[in-house]
Amino acid sequence: MSHSSTSPNLQEVKQYLLSLQDQICASLESFEPDMRFKEDAWDRENGGGGRTRVIAGGKVIEKGGVNFSHVMGDKLPPSATVDRPELAGGRFEAMGVSLVIHPNNPFAPTSHANVRLFVVYKDGMEPVWWFGGGFDLTPYYGFEEDCIHWHQVSRDAVEPFGEGYYSRFKKWCDEYFHLKHRGEPRGIGGLFFDDFNEGSFEDCFAMMQSVGNSYTKAYTPILERRKDLPFTEQQRDFQLHRRGRYVEFNLVFDRGTHFGLQSGLGRTESILMSLPPEVRWTYEYQIKPGSDEAKLTDYYLTSRDWL
Repeated sequence: MSHSSTSPNLQEVKQYLLSLQDQICASLESFEPDMRFKEDAWDRENGGGGRTRVIAGGKVIEKGGVNFSHVMGDKLPPSATVDRPELAGGRFEAMGVSLVIHPNNPFAPTSHANVRLFVVYKDGMEPVWWFGGGFDLTPYYGFEEDCIHWHQVSRDAVEPFGEGYYSRFKKWCDEYFHLKHRGEPRGIGGLFFDDFNEGSFEDCFAMMQSVGNSYTKAYTPILERRKDLPFTEQQRDFQLHRRGRYVEFNLVFDRGTHFGLQSGLGRTESILMSLPPEVRWTYEYQIKPGSDEAKLTDYYLTSRDWL
């Protein structure tokens, strides 16, 4: 290696992220033999750019987006320095892949994944870098085996890099993807880490790659099992109401969304591609106690140990 283990090799990370985007898109396209992701390449004057890929109206995937972005700026937005006030005012560079998949079938869960690298340059300081990312699952109707599989893959992705990483990142995921105003989790969790720079750059990058590469292992078997199950109009209605929670989280709490919108460097269309095409809010929407729908919040959406 020509560079020291502490200096970030941005080119290597960028090449990995672009290939990860390709790999995930190819894996998801296998569910839609007649469709391909539509790609928009975009760039900002002096502010980087990205590749947004969206698939919509498929037999299996109602809407999905897999985005790569690489943006830079002269001044960190407030959402990025909440936990690191000493970096305020620094120049920054951020790159990552982020994706959300909303299937048609109410029995197939929505999934989200993200891996990213952030580097801040400030006069008189070495470059400060950190990785972030993870993946999480939002079922509408729960299945034990799906939850267990998802969490087994989560554990296998990070545990080789540090003992206790899985339980730490799982807890972080449960706490982060929590709708405070509703007092409930967004889904059954998975992994979430941010500001991660424990050990050398190479070690941290290797863990980020393991998380990125594990997403399709975690998700595609579940999608395969659930995509063709018969469902009723009432089950579809429940799915659309639950998707409302997803939208609420992304707009009100999600740091990535806030960063993209506050920095002015993100592309609004790409940031909001995570939102489902159809969603429902009904005033004082109620579900029957003891029903399959009630079981989602009563049993599945609790911070349980799936392993």
